[in-house]
Amino acid sequence: MVITGDYIKGLRKERGLSQTELAKLAGISQAHMAKIESEKVDPRLSTVNRILSVFSSLEKQTLCSDIMTRSIASVKPNAPVKKVITIMRSHGISQIPVFDKGNQVGSIRETTLLQNMEKNLDDIKAKDIADKPFPVVDSGDPVDILPPLLDVHPAILVSESGKICGIITKSDLLGLK
Repeated sequence: MVITGDYIKGLRKERGLSQTELAKLAGISQAHMAKIESEKVDPRLSTVNRILSVFSSLEKQTLCSDIMTRSIASVKPNAPVKKVITIMRSHGISQIPVFDKGNQVGSIRETTLLQNMEKNLDDIKAKDIADKPFPVVDSGDPVDILPPLLDVHPAILVSESGKICGIITKSDLLGLK
């Protein structure tokens, strides 16, 4: 693909930028930008790269806050495991965080429950079988950081200003495709 002045002008207009705004962001004069767009000058490769870099940086990145589920089903450490199962079934989820006084202290997955089926579920509490807590990311983090985490963990909690505000699972990430 050949990058022409007309192509740059089209990209600029699509993004709602004036020549002056684009020139400033790219570190060149507005007059030089006008000459590039009218194809009166042939810009250096470095100038074209700076202009294209501006367009790239303006692309909206999908953030964790864009795909997270804000309502988090959770249980307390002393919740009976039978109640944990009921909550997970009623919400149609396969994992649930365990919170104590607003802090995540563990997690329970379907596999955790299956591994403990031989125990008397009437006698055990969430804290007795809880796995490690889910990792936590910031709501402003790009979703690009999620795939490696979701390869290892079934869910990721999301925080804003240090407070848990959402949860992301593999199905949330798959919804982007």
